[in-house]
Amino acid sequence: MHLSIQSKLPNVGTTIFTVISSLAAEHKAINLGQGFPDFLMDERLTSLVTAAMNNGYNQYVHMNGLPLLRERLAEKMHDLYGTDVDPEMQITITPGGTYAIYTAFTTILQKGDEVIVFEPAYDSYIPNIEVNGAVAIRLPLSFPDYRINWADVKNAINEKTKAIIINSPHNPTGSLLQEEDISALQEIVKDTGIFIISDEVYEHLIFDGKQHLSILKYPDLYERSFVCFSFGKAYHCTGWKLGYCVAPPALMKEFRKVHQFNCFTCNSPVQFALAEFITNKEAYLGLGNFLQSRRDHFSSAMRSTKFKPLPSYGSYFQLYSYADISDENEFDFAVRLTKEYGVATIPVSAFYKSPVENKVVRFCFAKKTATLEAAAEKLQKI
Repeated sequence: MHLSIQSKLPNVGTTIFTVISSLAAEHKAINLGQGFPDFLMDERLTSLVTAAMNNGYNQYVHMNGLPLLRERLAEKMHDLYGTDVDPEMQITITPGGTYAIYTAFTTILQKGDEVIVFEPAYDSYIPNIEVNGAVAIRLPLSFPDYRINWADVKNAINEKTKAIIINSPHNPTGSLLQEEDISALQEIVKDTGIFIISDEVYEHLIFDGKQHLSILKYPDLYERSFVCFSFGKAYHCTGWKLGYCVAPPALMKEFRKVHQFNCFTCNSPVQFALAEFITNKEAYLGLGNFLQSRRDHFSSAMRSTKFKPLPSYGSYFQLYSYADISDENEFDFAVRLTKEYGVATIPVSAFYKSPVENKVVRFCFAKKTATLEAAAEKLQKI
């Protein structure tokens, strides 16, 4: 008997993050590619997880998430964004922000629907859309400022348009949505049936006195939105894979129908620990300044290289141009950096479905200062 699978993702292979990280390990390179910190997280939070385990909080919590954690998240969102969110009806704890995004897509998409995606885009978006039988309508952000061309968005809207996915602070570019972007989005979706999926996992990683414009602040947008967040990015614990989705009651009801038969419930002791730790507001309010200091430290060290920085106003990442160094395509240049100079980075072309060569690579600066200095020293040799 011959078994065969008709792939739902025939054009998808191994992700660029796995490829580069494997290459970095093979060549013992400093890994500034994948977005995770190499420093220790707050020991108060890890102690709270240990205490939760020792106190017996190791069995299932509610499918929607630990009630106390959801209540405190609702309080946090009211404080930050002035929005009243019902913790019982509008918040679901998920195993990471990526899962929340996938579940939101699966909740709303039918075969043949279209979703507007801005490239460069986080690599899960388009596969999430396609595995649900829908079509990604890919619109490029303007280079080098990576802003949305809203005239292009308006022209792309048709009767098949089911959703628009936005991401701010943006991965991989570090750009931010501004008030004029919000106004344009409001005008475009007004009186339509278009949903919004808002990826806000880097909400607290904002630099240079900028403000995060959460969709939660805008009632007319929130009423049609799934807003996705990550505890991993807020507390330097990406490996815990815990996040949450916020949506109006009718949307969340359908989201939970998918969630209950996929994940059902998430890590219990971590939820108990987070419910306690989240009362420490400085742990997330001070995150922007902390990561900005890492960005600035790396930028200072990189001044003695031939790389040219592009602005980063948020996230773990900053793009650097190598146009003054090489004519190689971005993938080949990133591979050579890893093999010959011992620094792993991500080619930004990997965040596009079609070939794009702006000669920029993405560095993750959420690292120890010693790691950043060692990487810059290696890059000075190019």
